[in-house]
Amino acid sequence: MFDKILIANRGEVALRVMRACRELGVKTVAVYSTEDKDTLPVRYADEAVCIGPAPANKSYLVMANVIAAAKNTGAQAIHPGYGFLSENADFARACADNDIVWIGPSPECIESMGNKSVARDTMKRCGVPTVPGSDGTVETVEEARAFAERVGYPVLIKASAGGGGKGMREVHKAEDLESQFLAAKSEAKAAFANDDVYLEKLVLRPRHVEIQILADDFGNRVALCERDCSIQRRHQKLLEEAPSPALDAETRRAMGVAAIKAVRAVDYRSAGTIEFLLDQDGKFYFMEMNTRVQVEHPVTEQITGTDIIKEQIRIAAGEPMTCAERAPFTPYGHAIEFRINAEDPEHDFRPSPGTITKFTLPAGPGVRVESYLEQGSRISPYYDSLIAKLIVWGSTRSEAIARGKRALDEFKIEGVNTTISFHQSVLNVPAFVEGNAYTDFIETEMGD
Repeated sequence: MFDKILIANRGEVALRVMRACRELGVKTVAVYSTEDKDTLPVRYADEAVCIGPAPANKSYLVMANVIAAAKNTGAQAIHPGYGFLSENADFARACADNDIVWIGPSPECIESMGNKSVARDTMKRCGVPTVPGSDGTVETVEEARAFAERVGYPVLIKASAGGGGKGMREVHKAEDLESQFLAAKSEAKAAFANDDVYLEKLVLRPRHVEIQILADDFGNRVALCERDCSIQRRHQKLLEEAPSPALDAETRRAMGVAAIKAVRAVDYRSAGTIEFLLDQDGKFYFMEMNTRVQVEHPVTEQITGTDIIKEQIRIAAGEPMTCAERAPFTPYGHAIEFRINAEDPEHDFRPSPGTITKFTLPAGPGVRVESYLEQGSRISPYYDSLIAKLIVWGSTRSEAIARGKRALDEFKIEGVNTTISFHQSVLNVPAFVEGNAYTDFIETEMGD
């Protein structure tokens, strides 16, 4: 096991990794921008190093500064969390070049699975179901039009190098194809410095269901059940639950088998997620792979009794994962995660930076809160607006929903607008209560 790990991130995920390290007896190093110097993760870590001013491109995204901080503090490994440099193959290589262990998959895996068109082709070859799509990237409007005419509208244009809904456009009519194609390429270029796009047949009203996987150097590969992430806004997840209310035991097993096929196909090591679209006939299709830990990992931890961060660290340290002996996993109970953001849901989820004047956390049985903020903390306009993740667990889905309502009522935040009221509304929508939420849930079920 490592003696010291540097966490190349900020906010709640940095604190989450530090807590796992402390339980493993590993010392931690925080890196921070001048904007974050007084935050809880910086105080919690054994050591802390300032790596630049507030803008992320001058601090958290500067690879040389992070590497220097690790070397100067004697950190043996770097955990990237999610976001920032977590899926940057060049950064993973820079760690290796400086004799620092990268807590994540190989750079080659990051590259092959990070490029969505390459990943889709890889999955198709190894027998994982894929949505009909273009053969590689599409360079011109004419090529895009030919594909759309062949498979039929609607189609989906997607950035090859991206995620988070950036560079993604739905096209329902032929006359909209050119403008949406050019817009997708432009957005992809701005977001990822890469304007490559590819096309897929658009699956109408799907569910977004993903499988959490872990794989080590000892031949252990496990699928930790599934998460349902169908409630989204502009392809950004807002609420996640596990297990999915849409899956039966047979489909769960088949989806897990497909996820393990994907892992074997690229010789994957570490934690990762295979994301699928589930259509209304119960058929599922590979969408993408995330080669890192995800924001919503706690719901999987709650239903499987597995600490995913600890397992990720053990794998990177060359140790076998401890959860493999419990595979295959059957979900125990039900968990829901609510992303509490500093946003105003009454005004198109407009960001709401500012100072938190009141911060009262919910508690009690089955309630878990992941946050790095306190009363008096400032929500910075420079970074993601996530305030906290509220995770509730119940022995049944009905109990988890009831517990979610109670916990949201107890969660009191003043000084900034938050999405608490939005989540309270979701829990009262009949379609959600009945387990019938699709990716168009907000548009079709939430009204104004």
